[in-house]
Amino acid sequence: MTRGFSEDHVEQAGIETLKGLGWQYLDGIAISPDGSAPQRSSFADTILTRRFDQAARAINPDLPDEAIDAAMRQVLNTDKPNLVEENRRLHALITDGVGVEYRADDGSVKSDRVWLINFDNIEANDWLVTNQFTVVEGQRTRRPDLVCFLNGLPVAVVELKNPGSQSATLTSAYNQLQTYKEQVPSLFRTNAVLVTSDGMEARIGSLTANEERFMPWRTVNGEDYAPPGTPEQDTLLRGVFDKRVFLDLIRDFTVFGNGDDGLFKIVAGYHQYHGAKKAVRETIEAVKPGGDRKIGVIWHTQGSGKSFLMAFFAGLAVKSRDLENPTLLVLTDRNDLDDQLYGTFSLCSDLIRQTPKQATSREDLKSLLDTSAGGVIFSTVQKFSPMPGEEHFPLLTNRRNVIIIADEAHRSQYGLSAKIDAETGVKRYGYAHYIRQALPNASFIGFTGTPIEGSDVNTPAIFGDYIDVYDISRAVEDGATVPIYYESRLARIELDEDKKPLIDAEIEALTEDDTLSEAEKFKAKWSNVEALVGSHERLQQVAADLVAHLEKRIEALDGKAMAVCMSRRICVALYNEIVALRPDWHSEDDEGGAIKIVMSGAASDPLEWQHHIGGKRRRDTLAKRARDASDPLKLVIVRDMWLTGFDAPCMNTMYVDKPMRGHGLMQAIARVNRVFKDKPGGLIVDYIGIAQNLRTALADYSDSDKSKTGIDEEDAVAALQEYYERVSLIFHGFDYSGGIHGTPLQKLAALAGALDWVLRWQEVEAGKAANDADKKKAHRAFNDLVLNLSKAYALAAASDYAATVRDEVGFFQAVRATLNKKTVTGKLSAHDRTFAVQQLIDQAVASSEIVDVLRATGLNAPDISILSDEFLAEVAGMKQKNLALEALKKLLNGAISARSRTNHVEARTFSARLEDAVARYHANAISALEMIQELIALAKDLKASQSRGLDLGLSPEEIAFYDALAENESAVEAMGDERLRVIAHELLENLRSNATVDWHRKESARARMRILVKRILKKYGYPPDLSDEAVQTVLAQAEILLREVGR
Repeated sequence: MTRGFSEDHVEQAGIETLKGLGWQYLDGIAISPDGSAPQRSSFADTILTRRFDQAARAINPDLPDEAIDAAMRQVLNTDKPNLVEENRRLHALITDGVGVEYRADDGSVKSDRVWLINFDNIEANDWLVTNQFTVVEGQRTRRPDLVCFLNGLPVAVVELKNPGSQSATLTSAYNQLQTYKEQVPSLFRTNAVLVTSDGMEARIGSLTANEERFMPWRTVNGEDYAPPGTPEQDTLLRGVFDKRVFLDLIRDFTVFGNGDDGLFKIVAGYHQYHGAKKAVRETIEAVKPGGDRKIGVIWHTQGSGKSFLMAFFAGLAVKSRDLENPTLLVLTDRNDLDDQLYGTFSLCSDLIRQTPKQATSREDLKSLLDTSAGGVIFSTVQKFSPMPGEEHFPLLTNRRNVIIIADEAHRSQYGLSAKIDAETGVKRYGYAHYIRQALPNASFIGFTGTPIEGSDVNTPAIFGDYIDVYDISRAVEDGATVPIYYESRLARIELDEDKKPLIDAEIEALTEDDTLSEAEKFKAKWSNVEALVGSHERLQQVAADLVAHLEKRIEALDGKAMAVCMSRRICVALYNEIVALRPDWHSEDDEGGAIKIVMSGAASDPLEWQHHIGGKRRRDTLAKRARDASDPLKLVIVRDMWLTGFDAPCMNTMYVDKPMRGHGLMQAIARVNRVFKDKPGGLIVDYIGIAQNLRTALADYSDSDKSKTGIDEEDAVAALQEYYERVSLIFHGFDYSGGIHGTPLQKLAALAGALDWVLRWQEVEAGKAANDADKKKAHRAFNDLVLNLSKAYALAAASDYAATVRDEVGFFQAVRATLNKKTVTGKLSAHDRTFAVQQLIDQAVASSEIVDVLRATGLNAPDISILSDEFLAEVAGMKQKNLALEALKKLLNGAISARSRTNHVEARTFSARLEDAVARYHANAISALEMIQELIALAKDLKASQSRGLDLGLSPEEIAFYDALAENESAVEAMGDERLRVIAHELLENLRSNATVDWHRKESARARMRILVKRILKKYGYPPDLSDEAVQTVLAQAEILLREVGR
């Protein structure tokens, strides 16, 4: 732990920031039920009812007490058995008001709403932050670091950690929040946000967010962004807990929905919040009488939540007084995208204050637009195609309060220019031309996941300039997406030499020009390429290589893959080739099998295609399976479906065997950029030759974006090689071949030797360090190097080089995972198990469990917690002295830690002895052998101390108080053992009966206990000159034994 820095400093810094934002601070002890200024009657109360009552009456001065009381009952009484459902119910009451009925003075029954928060006048609300807020629920007592209250309702819980402690991580803070939710759920009924922080790093998440969805908040004002590496807590608190922003997040940027895992809650990220706010400001300007009706374009990279951003914007636009209840027309260019976006908006119906409608035809669209205001309508752009013989598209409405929201606004069909068909002479325009004819006074806003191309003049002409940009670099830095790697497998496909240039030439011609006026020419080229790419000989080779590659990928990093083919025929043919190689992957049942095709079709399609064709129900079933990381479905084959809009975070590999370019290519590869657990990146595997098209598509991206997209697989292999060589260098001079090629016993012996080697290496490196921080780095160096090696291996697992180092990487991972065990008897964390020995061919070293330090030594230990003489003798005889030393240190730390929970004095004594021995060893004052002998002596004394209570006739709790009294030898001489035993018994009984919840945290309660102890000591004649010190020691002991009162 860093000297002079603690979790309390982080807590106080957070309180100061919140006070600076206008939040009142009250000490958690002071406002507890038995504190100096109580705010609640019981530790079970999580709503500050007095403040809640006062705020409700102040916000609703015209409503009678009867109405206020009825509203408060709806909030105070739990109505739903599930926490998330209850949170959703209360969120609706907070944002929409509480519906009540009451009897008026004239005897009539009136209906009205009681508002719990004043959203218009932020200062009319009561803003409070408190620390160490104790909650008792059932048998559990929990104490979050900071709790924020809005009008007496707990709306935020902040869990803090010490940045100077290696074990105090944001992960442990997240885990604590999950424990609180489980054990004291009443604290989270009205929760709006959860925050974890160690001062340097800070993350915000919703009530249901998993750890990877706890995200940074990098800006206070939406203009200046704190770069990664700068202290994040202050920025997050000032950015989120600004009173206006906080109310906005509650009312306008929170969504509930039902997913595969049940009800979930989403709170907007900083890019979504500020992007939507900027868009509304630009909209207000654009729709004014003198405005140009070009609102602008928002570019938020794929995978960063663009669909929800559009819904958040729609909600703000609908509620804006300046926009006078506009009609929103959402345009997409494909039916499946229309359905997906419609589904997102339907989730957000509370935000947009209405249920969106889908136009089924041009006539239906006209009917839906035939209103004076309001409405959220979905349509595809194809409904704006003129009928045969029409020169102009008919007017649908000339209202000015129509806002067109275009998804993927960069698409060429939004163009304005005319194109003439060379054969028919018919002039056709881009859809924007016809949309302008149909809706001449509408305003346009575009949303895109890829940047506007430099040569694109249409998009700015229709929509205007950028409003907000959230590019790939920031998304990767924030952890909103992962980088994308590129691997070419063209060289693996051995075709006749005369066929290769033919395919290349045809594909180049195909992707050069796909304009509408050359549609027939395009079709001809496509059919030529399709025949060459889909040849039986070629698909056999692609299938064989793909299967081998995928199996290596899954072995290194569990996940799913998508293969993209250029026609439905090739999809079916590739499926058949793969199933011929792996028959067990096939299943006729949509709920079974490891491989599926997702495509549309008709009854007129070939019979052998029919079991691959299905409607929405089949696609939904397969989508659910694809999103479930534990489902056996590993590979989906597609042509066009799922290349945009589909989101399966566990998908990490895309096999591309279809010519693609530009925005379509960038959108397709983004299927593998979603964040999922420890996924280090997505991988694009190229069988068709998209490298140049990828470079061209990236031309409009920044250099930083380019560095995180299409990263050459050679870079991943180079990183793997670098980290492999650095880890191998640590083992220079140590033969670990037995750990890879030996028998199970030889493998365990090699692992034990490797652990000993690494421990000695760490001590040598730490000895070179100039300060404590560098020593800590030295002790972490092996762990960090192998972690980086594991990530590099996962990305390059299918490469030839990875195959040559596979077993060594697995062995290094086994060593790391074993060293990472926190205690000798503890379980390995899920994070460490993820990277543990997944590459080993022979699983003898580690199957589902990584061996612990003591098992690695070959010791057949009994229950090590009893520290038997036989066990200690075995440790003393071990050849691997550094490993023996590490094992004993962990064992003793665990035993002393366990003792510290019952006996303060004894644990303090043993801890001091252990620290002294370790310090002398690190200073080279004693050898490893001498250190082991000292630790064995300490272990024997620790074991012997357990029987002292029996000899004295005292329980473990009584012996703890006996030790507190007998710590001073003068007291023992003056009073004798017998009288000290009597005092110890009486102290335990009296303190136990007088202890209350949190007594050790309240000065008044501690004072009462202090007086009680002094009285007992005086009663039995404890030496007065020693009593003050004894009282402090007794209270410290009591705090350990009795702090769990109420659990």
